[in-house]
Amino acid sequence: MSQAEQSTNEGMGVRRFGRMNWLGLYTLSWREVMRFTTVWTQTLLAPLVTAGLFILIFSLAIGGQRGDVMGVSFLHFIAPGILMMTVIQNSFANTSSSIVISRVQGNIVDTLMPPLSPIELVIGYVTGGVMRGLCVAVAVAVILFPILGLGIAHPVWALVFVLLGAAFLGALGVVAGILAQKFDQIAAITNFLVIPLSFLSGTFYSIEAVPGFMNTISHWNPVFYLIDGARYGVLGVSDSSPWKGLAVASFATAAVITLAWRWFKTGYRLKS
Repeated sequence: MSQAEQSTNEGMGVRRFGRMNWLGLYTLSWREVMRFTTVWTQTLLAPLVTAGLFILIFSLAIGGQRGDVMGVSFLHFIAPGILMMTVIQNSFANTSSSIVISRVQGNIVDTLMPPLSPIELVIGYVTGGVMRGLCVAVAVAVILFPILGLGIAHPVWALVFVLLGAAFLGALGVVAGILAQKFDQIAAITNFLVIPLSFLSGTFYSIEAVPGFMNTISHWNPVFYLIDGARYGVLGVSDSSPWKGLAVASFATAAVITLAWRWFKTGYRLKS
């Protein structure tokens, strides 16, 4: 970088170390975190209550009648799935709503104009989704798990899959936010894609109980591996190898992040 260019960048307040605009990335990430923390009763407390209601309803309805699943009680079996389901839904909601609100209000240009590269934009948005998902996961684990008498068998595995799930759905939320042009389109994606994926991925049942063709389809679903991995981290039991789940979830996350990066780079549906 020439002396003139360096002076220009310093005058604009751009601080770069290597190839990353760390100040800009931090600012965008902090903005995304502040978006959900300022309304924590909606973004953190509400998911916790919803997760508690799921457990309470299943406990009252069939908890006492259902036998053990994979060697653990039914309520213990569904608890990690409910945790992961809450994480991915909230991570998706954080990133998708942020982009759609900016597009509807017409201020998305305020995010696109600063000297942030496409990958920095993706990381900034996804960081907000990951932090929201992580906060929800901690709240569920700290408050609801002790009530169930549930510990965490493999904390590192549990943390890895929570972070992967939040990153995967956070990046998917970025993609959905770019595709959608109004709020009802995001609602449609949530209702017809995100919720079915989380409900039909072994949250409330062992995938081995699903017959034939549906069992095969389930093994192609990345969300199944996220839920199964979280179950392994919490309970120490799973339908598939956690290493296979880690590989599938990592590949799926990288693929969606790459797509989001590509769309930011080309300005797809953002600069037209």
